Amino acid sequence: MPRDVSRPRLSVLGLGYVGCVSAACFAAEGHSVVGVDVDASKTALLARGVSPIVEERIGDLVAEVVADGRLRVGHDLAAAVAETDVSLVCVGTPSGRGGKLSTEHLERVSEELGLAIADKDAWHTVVFRSTMLPGTCEDLLVPLLEKYSGKRVGEDFGVCVNPEFLREGSSVRDFYDPPKTVVGQSDDRAGDDVLALYDGLPGPRFRVAIGTAEMTKYVDNSFHALKVGFANEIGAVCSALGVDSHEVTEIFLSDTKLNVSPAYLRPGFAFGGSCLPKDVRALTHVARTRDVAVPILDHVLPSNVAHLERAVRLVVELGHRDVGMFGLTFKAGTDDLRESPLVELAERLVGKGFDLRVHDAILELARLIGANRAFVDERLPHLAQLMTEDAGEVAAHGRTLVVGSRDESVLAALGALDASQDAGGDGVDLVDLVRLPDELVDGLRARGVRYHAIAW
Repeated sequence: MPRDVSRPRLSVLGLGYVGCVSAACFAAEGHSVVGVDVDASKTALLARGVSPIVEERIGDLVAEVVADGRLRVGHDLAAAVAETDVSLVCVGTPSGRGGKLSTEHLERVSEELGLAIADKDAWHTVVFRSTMLPGTCEDLLVPLLEKYSGKRVGEDFGVCVNPEFLREGSSVRDFYDPPKTVVGQSDDRAGDDVLALYDGLPGPRFRVAIGTAEMTKYVDNSFHALKVGFANEIGAVCSALGVDSHEVTEIFLSDTKLNVSPAYLRPGFAFGGSCLPKDVRALTHVARTRDVAVPILDHVLPSNVAHLERAVRLVVELGHRDVGMFGLTFKAGTDDLRESPLVELAERLVGKGFDLRVHDAILELARLIGANRAFVDERLPHLAQLMTEDAGEVAAHGRTLVVGSRDESVLAALGALDASQDAGGDGVDLVDLVRLPDELVDGLRARGVRYHAIAW
């Protein structure tokens, strides 16, 4: 297949797993590709049409695109940049001491790229595919590119972060059938350049801020690691109890409504209720009785408590004594207060001497019965004195407002809130635990309310 002259010419900097697969696949798609690496052994193999990595399909693909002249390799980065339109940076970011990310290779390449861009009159787009923490590109690499090129990002050249989602062993297959394509852009022109590279490939596409793109790879890999560890801990407990762990797992995986799904995977407040805390405690307890170490499961509840404590600290640090709270039940649509993190939050604030008022549209104290009533009587017996049916009264009372409910009455009360009417003169702070609608938040900010989110 000859090179498609309508497609941008690419230089791929770093020819490890990601770089080699990217170079070969883009060349197979009709791009003219120049690969650059400091490792002479890699470039010598590729120059002969031999893949330096062992990977399904990669050997035949490399041989084909090198033979056709669509993929060339060398050591001269400046020359590669001079004859291409887009540079894909695929150098390694290994762990440094204590797990700190090493950006040494990224910095070196960025300096060389800057010098190469300085000699170009045409627009050039730099695409970082290397895995790096949020802030690395904008705070470290872009300044290096600008310093060494003497040019400005977004005006003279573009920068994007385009994380790869290629699994070793199936990278070529993943390139052609990606789970998603994510492009963090410095400007629209750069974003257009990168998204166009993936025309014709399936999967959802996301054009986002650079920091968001940097973070996506870490979220994916951390969750994948969590899944492996979780499955292994469950397997160990099942084995100790004489239960077939694979049979249990097949049943678990069959549920795509709650288990293998977006359910529960939105940042918000801590979990609670009569099931999750109790069942995690029971499972970790039985693991201990069978001498099975389950460090992931052991830390689920402490992690939940740590998230609750973030909210407590935030309210305390804001410094207002008068606090209004919206929501008390453990989740929307129920009057269940058992192990509700909002009850725990209310209890801690009262214990610290805050003057608290609470509104929950669903909760009617007179109707609470059974375990729910017993829980209230035991944990927060003075609850009735703190509650009001009027959401507006709570909004008027609090200099700090804690929002744990998106009920219509709450949204209406917040929509009518105006910080300029604060008689105390020190304004109103709002702590959002539920991700209020953006338009409501924008309106509150416009009216002087100081907005604080728990996890976004």
